[in-house]
Amino acid sequence: MNRPDSQRHSATRNVHMAASVLLGYPDERLVEALPVLSQTVAGLPAGGGLGEAAARMTAFLDHVAVTPLPELAAHYVAIFDLKRRCCPYLTYYTYGDTRKRGMALLRFKHAYREAGFEVADELPDHLAVVCELSGRGATEAAGRLLREHRAGLETLLHALRTEASPYAEVVAAVLATLPEPTARERAAALRLAAEGPPAEEVGLEPFGLDASLDSAGLNAGSARGGTR
Repeated sequence: MNRPDSQRHSATRNVHMAASVLLGYPDERLVEALPVLSQTVAGLPAGGGLGEAAARMTAFLDHVAVTPLPELAAHYVAIFDLKRRCCPYLTYYTYGDTRKRGMALLRFKHAYREAGFEVADELPDHLAVVCELSGRGATEAAGRLLREHRAGLETLLHALRTEASPYAEVVAAVLATLPEPTARERAAALRLAAEGPPAEEVGLEPFGLDASLDSAGLNAGSARGGTR
């Protein structure tokens, strides 16, 4: 990896780690992390996608700095817990609550296993968890997962903007770290926005948390704001 590529890789990793924290439930740990997060974002390179990511992150951090914590928490619950269209689970957009989603979740689990990480307390397709995987070093593996579900990310971003949610800035920052979308990816995003995810209500427990993923590494609740 040459130096420019190495610098971009490091900056992308920093964006994703910051996003993993900011996409967690806002509590006192978020307040404590704000100085480090602000310093990390300030150190991102200017220009291009990473410059856009820095601007998006800065806008969200400015919002957090002037918003009382109870208000942040209430908005988080109202958006991510109560609005289905703002689901933070990436496979939901493509597969909905169908049996096919279970197989897609296994794809995420295998990626974590291959990277030597463990997911605890959360489904592996949660955007904050995928970003944390990148932030903890498996940036290429996480990037593949993000690109595979770019249409879902675009749909989530559109929903957050429709709701006038500041969290749109964080999702936009993550998207800015990815390569430009292909024509196929744009078409998939438009289709998802128009049709929504498929419906077939089934239980996902067999494809959720997996005690067999016991490799040392990622604890999904550690870098995020908490569980809900």
